[in-house]
Amino acid sequence: MKSLASSLALLLCTVFGHCSKSPVCRNTPGSPGYPSLAAWHALNATVSGRLVSVVPSAKYCASLPGGACTDDQWTSALFRSTIPGAMDQVNWEQGYDLNPPSLCLRNATTCGQGAVPIYSVEAETVADIQAAVKFSSTHNLRVVIKSSGHDYLGRSTAPNSLLIHTHKFQNVSFTDSFSIGSENMGSAVTLGSGVYSHTLYEQGKANGKTAVGGAAATVSNAGGWVQGAGHSALSPTFGLGADNALEFHVVVASGHLLQVNHISHPDLFYALRGGGAGSWGVIVSATFRAFPTFNATSSIIVLIAENDTVASALATVHAQHIFDWDSVHAGQYFWSLKNTSGDGFSAFAVNTYMPNTTASQSMALLAPFLNASLALPGVSLLSQQFTYGDINDALYQPDDSVGSNVVLGSRLIPAAAYRDSPETIGKVYKKLLDGGATEILGHLVAGGKVAENAKISSAVHPAWRTAKTHLVVAGSWEDSASLAEIRQIRQFFQTVQVPILEEITGPNAGAYSNEADLLEPNFQTTFFGPNYAKLSAIKRVYDPEDLFIVGAGVGSERWDEWGLCKV
Repeated sequence: MKSLASSLALLLCTVFGHCSKSPVCRNTPGSPGYPSLAAWHALNATVSGRLVSVVPSAKYCASLPGGACTDDQWTSALFRSTIPGAMDQVNWEQGYDLNPPSLCLRNATTCGQGAVPIYSVEAETVADIQAAVKFSSTHNLRVVIKSSGHDYLGRSTAPNSLLIHTHKFQNVSFTDSFSIGSENMGSAVTLGSGVYSHTLYEQGKANGKTAVGGAAATVSNAGGWVQGAGHSALSPTFGLGADNALEFHVVVASGHLLQVNHISHPDLFYALRGGGAGSWGVIVSATFRAFPTFNATSSIIVLIAENDTVASALATVHAQHIFDWDSVHAGQYFWSLKNTSGDGFSAFAVNTYMPNTTASQSMALLAPFLNASLALPGVSLLSQQFTYGDINDALYQPDDSVGSNVVLGSRLIPAAAYRDSPETIGKVYKKLLDGGATEILGHLVAGGKVAENAKISSAVHPAWRTAKTHLVVAGSWEDSASLAEIRQIRQFFQTVQVPILEEITGPNAGAYSNEADLLEPNFQTTFFGPNYAKLSAIKRVYDPEDLFIVGAGVGSERWDEWGLCKV
């Protein structure tokens, strides 16, 4: 649906000839400039028959033998990654805000197109990508890029669009000596943009190497992950994914394939490392530093808190001990999960990765936190497990459990908040839990090498360099929820939870743009901070017509919610 501003601009263009250089709206079905069926057939021939029609995952499943996906298929990220129109979080397939809304829910009797593309180029070669980019540019189409569909902001899908699907770019290549010009950058791994984290860890172990990668099985490290900065359990040891990126091969809006590094197109190299997923072009491959593999201890401790007050006290204890593990550059994921069945109990789980640390050493380092936690009234230990072995085995996950409706909001929490006022951390947890939060997800993926890398010239938000953790609050709903209920849940982070988090972050705090709220009103500051003006200038050089627009991405303020009409 066109905005009032874009409709007025179109009227001025038509009646008075006051037209901007670029069309006001992308072409959609029914537009005079929308490609003819013959043009689509020609594109299909150019890409060797790899142009396919796209439908939401529920409609795809209904077309299978038996008329449905199994529960195992529906919730499998690996399975969903093979479906062009599927997203890991099904809500991003829905057109809640379209007029009228267009939904396609599992086992529904009717299915609209939702917010998924119309066609997809299932790319297998660079030429496929170039053909799709040039076709989109020539016909003024909305284009989206997707690798696996592991996307918490819905940037890999859009209504009335052409999808460029890169999940088949599966090359993995390790080298002991990667050169840029005459400079030897050392050990490295080159990943196709469709390679998943679990493949990186499998291949890493086989080659005696490891690299900074995502925690989830189907994160595509050479895709949106690195463009958003790329956090990892190994970040305190080696830095962010963006810190370790050495080179990209990327198809830009002109259709050209560029080799991008600190010598060749250094401005685009700056932008691709932290400047936001989906805004710069279609990545074919990325090369990252690799490191000799090593042994580590991974542990999981699950505590039970009898109510929200106890859960917040646990959060305070955790905050008081969060610097205990700096000596071994530990990475950690910690969750507060509220039982919503009515008994009020919460789980507080702590999953820690300690490089070059034995199980007994890891136990000793975690003991002060665990003992202080168990000394709290109302806390009990449900389970603990310590596993020592190759870091690649520790990080490997076979699949991700997905297929639900989830939105996130997040903030980077400064190290100073933990150091100066750990009690305030607990108070914030209490307010969040009392206010309706059921999942608070913490990531100890900053500090250490992330802080030491502050002088690297990249688009990584400076808030990463002073942060200790990345804190996420999740909201979810069932398919039976009404549009009004869904709208309230989608807006809850901004209306209720941001003011609470500001008690520990202060105003204008930063966030990790890959796990965040699409509805951030000041996304330029929240996701990019002082880098936004430079990123906007780089965008004008490589994508002057805004072919690559995503929600809350660089340049998106010039477009409507769907990236279809200028505002």
